[in-house]
Amino acid sequence: MTTRNSTDSRLWWRAKRLKYNKGLVYAGILAFFTYAILSAFLIEPYEQDFDITLFTMAFQGFGYLIMMLIANVFYNLGSFVDKLLNKEDDEKFREKLFKMGYWFSFGLPFLIPVLVVIVFFVKYY
Repeated sequence: MTTRNSTDSRLWWRAKRLKYNKGLVYAGILAFFTYAILSAFLIEPYEQDFDITLFTMAFQGFGYLIMMLIANVFYNLGSFVDKLLNKEDDEKFREKLFKMGYWFSFGLPFLIPVLVVIVFFVKYY
């Protein structure tokens, strides 16, 4: 038996999925460019074998698509948590929950450029 609340909630989360996926694409592109720039300045001068080729870009792009699929599986947790904790069907709660998940997911790809900086300071500085 489906209540109006759970149906509306599911539709709300379904409608936000495109925005979420666009954010993942933008984050992936920005994180890759950040990675490439930081690597060129911080790692490449010390590592003769370091380079970014078409093959490595394709490999990383494919890996990122897989990670986007996994992120979309976790996106469903938003709807689940909303249904579990949002008993009053509060729109503000739902928006905050979405924003927290969105910005967390947007920030995750930037862990790679952060790791580049950490490697630089640990290995070469």
